[in-house]
Amino acid sequence: MRSGIAGVSAYVPRIRLEGEEIADAWGTGGPAGIERTAVPDADEDALTMAYEAAAAALEAADVAPANVGRLLLATTTPPLEEESGSARLASFVGLDADAAQLSGSTAAGVDALLTGLDGGGEPALVVASDAPRGAPDSDLERAAGAGAAAFVLTADGPGSVRDVASTIGAYPGTRFRPRGAVETRELGITSYDRTAFVETVEAVGDALEYDSEALDAVALQAPDGKLPYRACDALGVSSERVHAGTVVHDVGDAGVASPLLGLASAAADGHVHQLLVGYGSGAEASGAVLDLDDVPVRTRLEGTETVSYAGALRLRGEITPGEPEGGGAYVSVPTWRRSLPQRHRLVAGRCASCGGLNLPPDGACVGCHELAPYEEVTLPGTGTVEATTVIEQGGAPPEFVEQQARSGSFVSAIVALDGPDREDDGGRFPTDEAVSLPMQVLADETDAVEIGDRIETTIRRVYTQEGMPRYGRKAVLERARR
Repeated sequence: MRSGIAGVSAYVPRIRLEGEEIADAWGTGGPAGIERTAVPDADEDALTMAYEAAAAALEAADVAPANVGRLLLATTTPPLEEESGSARLASFVGLDADAAQLSGSTAAGVDALLTGLDGGGEPALVVASDAPRGAPDSDLERAAGAGAAAFVLTADGPGSVRDVASTIGAYPGTRFRPRGAVETRELGITSYDRTAFVETVEAVGDALEYDSEALDAVALQAPDGKLPYRACDALGVSSERVHAGTVVHDVGDAGVASPLLGLASAAADGHVHQLLVGYGSGAEASGAVLDLDDVPVRTRLEGTETVSYAGALRLRGEITPGEPEGGGAYVSVPTWRRSLPQRHRLVAGRCASCGGLNLPPDGACVGCHELAPYEEVTLPGTGTVEATTVIEQGGAPPEFVEQQARSGSFVSAIVALDGPDREDDGGRFPTDEAVSLPMQVLADETDAVEIGDRIETTIRRVYTQEGMPRYGRKAVLERARR
């Protein structure tokens, strides 16, 4: 039994690097066919982008995390080369599900989706997230972008799959990353790379049954802004349909997420009948013919802030000093792990004695000071700014110096997090409870955050210690989400 698609989402970091900036920096042409590329913020990576997309897809599909039985994460740029990123993502979202991570090829995003669709109807969450990098003076680096897409799959999801196919071919050297390397490479043999792409994509197209005239959009792997269009004849489709399913011109090369971002963007624009093709060097390709009638879609693709080329290097940590000697306050991994429900999902405790909320739910109650047991409750992740301060250069605690050096001044606030909704016979209704705690507020400008502002929370990297990224909740202004 093949699952249906119940919800689709796409997330792209808000920061953009204009192609002209790259061209001016290197005295060469900008990235081929790309006007600007998406740049992850200093505290963003493949896992935080995956969370943004996953949370939005679950909301779109109206599926509770507890009902998801399987998680598939695709990425070629995990924060750690050896450790399960899918386990972390499951903790962020609150899934108690089978989880697996697919990697090693930019085709892994579409592979993950097709694997999930063949899951027998079991509710599944599929996420593809990437932020590829190349050598500073390479075409790969000029085109490098970032983003994530997510799909919720259920037995009765309205989106359907008409046909699927995959193929492989031996084209070594078109795109690869040596063991232990951070930067992806290519041999730069243009005709060879083009042939590998077109012939592999064509093989998938030949194996799929579709009416090219009935397609609304073609969501195709896009390593740059020109290569997708070279496959138009091979697939028998027009360049207009490829353009409808392509976001590379404004986002850059998003690796495993590239074709899925295109699909989500096209679906948000009302394009129902789509051809999806993922491609990975080596070479391999996977494809599907999809009907996305009545599938809810949530996308955040627009850029709201631009950055200079030097600023982009700073955000990536290429030209920052790193953590100061001696480091910050030490928190062992076992200690950090004990607080993951609070840091990842805002799990609080309700005091059995006075009914007050405590976050974290540990020790004596802050309200009645009794050592009573706690009932576990999860806060909704919204709240109100009560007080603010700006952390500038020289003012950050040691563990946050690297973030300040990368992204500049940032806002730290006391946030009153809303209490959990309560239920009665009339349905759910908000309470007037609140839990106050310090939290960074993400904003384009530090003076954009004011007392009384409403916030939502998201997952970001807090800092890295002992080589281990630590993740937790940060706040985003509600108006910035709209």
